Amino acid sequence: MNPLLNIENLRVAYPEKHGKFHWAVNNVSLKLQPGEKLGLVGESGCGKSTLGRAAMRLLPKSVQVEGSVTFGEKSVFGMNPSQLRKFRGEAVALVFQDPMTRLDPLMTIGDHCIETIEAHQPYLSKSQAEKKSIETLETVNIPASRWSQYPHEFSGGMRQRVAIALALLLDPKLIVADEPTTSLDVTIASQILQELTRLCQERQTSLLLISHDLAMVGEYCDSIAVMYGGEIVEKGEIKQILHHPQHEYTKSLFAAALHIQVVESTPPQIKPEKSEEIEEIKVAKTVKPILQIKDLVKHYTLESNFIEQLLFSGKSKLIKAVDEVNLDLYSGEILGLVGESGCGKSTLSRTILQLIKPTSGSVEFQGLDLTTLSHSALQPYRREMQMIFQDPLACLNPMMTVNQIIADPLFIHNLASTEEAKIQVEEMLEKVGLTPVAEYGNRYPSELSGGQQQRVAIARALITNPKLVICDEPVSMLDATIQTQVLELMLELKQELNLTYLFITHDLWVARFICDRIAVMNSGKIVEEGKTEELFNYPQHPYTQILLNAAPLLSSV
Repeated sequence: MNPLLNIENLRVAYPEKHGKFHWAVNNVSLKLQPGEKLGLVGESGCGKSTLGRAAMRLLPKSVQVEGSVTFGEKSVFGMNPSQLRKFRGEAVALVFQDPMTRLDPLMTIGDHCIETIEAHQPYLSKSQAEKKSIETLETVNIPASRWSQYPHEFSGGMRQRVAIALALLLDPKLIVADEPTTSLDVTIASQILQELTRLCQERQTSLLLISHDLAMVGEYCDSIAVMYGGEIVEKGEIKQILHHPQHEYTKSLFAAALHIQVVESTPPQIKPEKSEEIEEIKVAKTVKPILQIKDLVKHYTLESNFIEQLLFSGKSKLIKAVDEVNLDLYSGEILGLVGESGCGKSTLSRTILQLIKPTSGSVEFQGLDLTTLSHSALQPYRREMQMIFQDPLACLNPMMTVNQIIADPLFIHNLASTEEAKIQVEEMLEKVGLTPVAEYGNRYPSELSGGQQQRVAIARALITNPKLVICDEPVSMLDATIQTQVLELMLELKQELNLTYLFITHDLWVARFICDRIAVMNSGKIVEEGKTEELFNYPQHPYTQILLNAAPLLSSV
């Protein structure tokens, strides 16, 4: 059988200063058969995303590309603009890693769908296009009621689901999914991948799944290719590679993933003092929490169109993003907040920081109710409460270098001179693994991989030595090896600086690895809360049980 996608001796180089080139992809050959599901794994910056974009000719003209890519019997590099337009979308669909930068902020979700269908299937009427769009959106759990909303009104995970729906609209023969579930909780990720794999089976659709999530690749793919330093170092069937890895890098990658997914009731070796910490937390609970959330509510009102106003007598739709939440967080504790995308986790974090004002309720930080303070009165507390955002590219200034981005909070809060800031930034770059420092410090965000961007965001949040750090999916874009390193770094800094973390994540195994307690959020409410091991071993709420059952486990593949 002829392969659907055939990549031969592909080399891709990005231009650097003084006319030099760096080979991000070096002599890679891959074949993908019709209906095959291939997982491409490797650390951030290894060339995975570059390989996917090169195969679709989505790289800038300044990039040097050698080798060949054929789809069916046609050369992708030989296609004219008209053929390329048909090739992208109808033959091959790409699900990007970062949905916010791929969705037009001035277009509604419905407009995105209609535009896609009109561009490739103009013979469909508007009503047919709308019906097909709504059906596709519902397969990824986006209800028809959200049709007229804009991307900024969706959570990160919901935007990712929209991006996946747009890719599925045209029934492509090949789906190139670049970290498609990075922003999704385990239940929705499971549903999405089940839908993708079902399409592969029913329509002989091939899937190239680019991911750092080894458990997910192991569960949903037929074969796996491991990439390191721009090269494919190992390729084969899933079970063969998972149970008998040959290359040293593959072995280290799996070892790191299994280290995070520790399932014993005993805490991982990284935290030998964990039992002592829990005892300290028990003592700490006799004093006032560092953060106390009381009856916190944040509601949004959706504007209704003319027809909806007639049908519902002008009543507006109400979204209860945060609905009477009560939480206590004690000094030195790591509290995990887990739940599906759109359940209100990120809204809660932004309300705590007063980035958005609550509808009602209070947020007390060190005994002071932040909801009563003006913007200027809040400023001194900004340094003590920092946040690591979910989407690093959207929150990093594209016009600033890495050095400038990390140093910026020091200057905003008058914490260091120029020379002092330079030293502190270099030390922080070392800690988050962006070495050599001289090279990464002078780069811009666009010159970094997704995982490297996330590390910059982490470094910027920690540079002011805050007392409370709200971590909104801080390792969701990192491969298993770097995840372990960053989590260890966060634990070390917690001990050294007496930090307190509110750790928001959809990755249950990461939550189990790092958190002392976990609160489970669903539809704006906290439905269950308890010590990490107790919650994992004896979940009480049906929703918590669903979450745990949906989480892929590498050791069971």
